[in-house]
Amino acid sequence: MASVLGTSTAILASRSLVSPSLKPAFPSISINPGQGYGRKLYGGIGIQGRKGRPQFHIAVTNVATEINSVEQAQKLAAKESQRPVFPFAAIVGQDEMKLSLVDLLPEIRVVFGDPYNSDPEDPESMGIEVREKVVNGEELTITMTKINMVDLPLGATEDRVCGTIDIEKALTEGVKAFEPGLLAKANRGILYVDEVNLLDDHLVDVLLDSAASGWNTVEREGISISHPARFILIGSGNPEEGELRPQLLDRFGMHAQVGTVRDAELRVKIVEERARFDKNPKEFRDSYNAEQEKLQQQIASARSSLSSVQIDQDLKVKISKVCAELNVDGLRGDIVTNRAAKALAALKGRDKVIAEDIATVIPNCLRHRLRKDPLESIDSGLLVIEKFYEVFG
Repeated sequence: MASVLGTSTAILASRSLVSPSLKPAFPSISINPGQGYGRKLYGGIGIQGRKGRPQFHIAVTNVATEINSVEQAQKLAAKESQRPVFPFAAIVGQDEMKLSLVDLLPEIRVVFGDPYNSDPEDPESMGIEVREKVVNGEELTITMTKINMVDLPLGATEDRVCGTIDIEKALTEGVKAFEPGLLAKANRGILYVDEVNLLDDHLVDVLLDSAASGWNTVEREGISISHPARFILIGSGNPEEGELRPQLLDRFGMHAQVGTVRDAELRVKIVEERARFDKNPKEFRDSYNAEQEKLQQQIASARSSLSSVQIDQDLKVKISKVCAELNVDGLRGDIVTNRAAKALAALKGRDKVIAEDIATVIPNCLRHRLRKDPLESIDSGLLVIEKFYEVFG
């Protein structure tokens, strides 16, 4: 849920989801197959900073009407040729994991042909070239595109992630020839890392730098190029194979655990649904179109009303009291819990947060922030719930 409503908080609350009009945070997800719970999903709060970036008024004219029909035809053709994806609405169980609605993310407005998915109305999400066009009074061609979900392979090089500068062309022709990397493609979208706990340290450093500033800077031989890199970070992994670095773990807004379904009837349903999907993926997806569209409309409505959702001061104080009594370091836990609760309230069609919203999201927001006791056998999520009921009564 967080993921769809906002960029900043783990999947549902940070920027209020991946909306260009919402504030960012970084979501990430981590999954761990194993005993008890299977995999872990971390929703990170990713991109924080708006510091030091110039603000100015922008006049944008939409001149993309002529290309819309062509783009729609191309998108439809591309969609038909893609590998079928199991529909989100068909997932059985895993309610905690389903707080991230990746399959249902909406379309966003971008500058046509821009490699950074620049937002035509937000200078913080614009590439340098687009900013220069705005300053010079040039018209921007606007189009709608699906929010990107970019995979970051474990074996990716730093150049592939950050982008590369063509030094030879820069020296011979005097131009900055830049080949954008995965961070550029993920701007205003989602960056997904499978087995994030096994990611090389130098790539973790790159993600931390981008998350702190919202910008990626590439420097080679005295040449420097920067571009916006504000994304939702989603990571999955098995903790038994290695822990996340504390610096990165703290950046994740939310953490979800994906476990094996124990109910026999649900297990049978999962097997049957999978068999149906394998037999005829298109027919299976079509059978869930109505549910998918209903969820998409619910998310769109929540995104539009999120800014008006209120949370009482009393509830804010209790959230912070839970964090303090659990010895949660820093204030990210407080911030993410507030954002996630507001996003959940918006998704449920309410304009005010209630205690039930907080009870739903607070384990995901705090369990990975607790100091680990090697002798403790109780799941950290249960500790959070116990403290919640102690404070909220």
